[in-house]
Amino acid sequence: MYRYIVFDVETPNYANNRISAIGITVIDGERITDSFFSYVDPETHFDAFNTRLTGISAQTVQGAPNFAALWPQIEPLMSSGILTAHNAVFDLGVLKKCLRDYRISWKPSVKYLCTVQAGRRLLPGMSHKLNVICEHYGIALEHHQADSDSRACAAILLHYMQSGADVNSFIRTYNLN
Repeated sequence: MYRYIVFDVETPNYANNRISAIGITVIDGERITDSFFSYVDPETHFDAFNTRLTGISAQTVQGAPNFAALWPQIEPLMSSGILTAHNAVFDLGVLKKCLRDYRISWKPSVKYLCTVQAGRRLLPGMSHKLNVICEHYGIALEHHQADSDSRACAAILLHYMQSGADVNSFIRTYNLN
């Protein structure tokens, strides 16, 4: 049984190379054991589209830590299990770019699980958008809010586990270099 670090990031603009919020939900065994949320000062501009989508603006993140200041706090958590996200390649890509841009050395690669990819195998024939899967399972969701999205993704993973699916067969490796 693995420990899953389910995370979601929100971004301030189309570049998707900075984080404006991060939500982390931890699954140990088959239950949620911890969570974390923070706004993040992306030190860049906000596009109107992203602000409308997430509700996060420059004013929202005023006084929040930048990624480099937040990393020492979240790195032990991010290093403690299989990184998991809904459309994981997007969230991992943003994380990779933040690590690169802030010149933070971490790991050359990480193990990850994508609940979209797992869902396509486990629930074929339906949309795998986060809000659709949440509606299917009756999971509460405030979409595009990093804490809510990470909790919802964790709940989806727990549904997959409780249905008897071998979720470990969906673990892949993501290159951070």
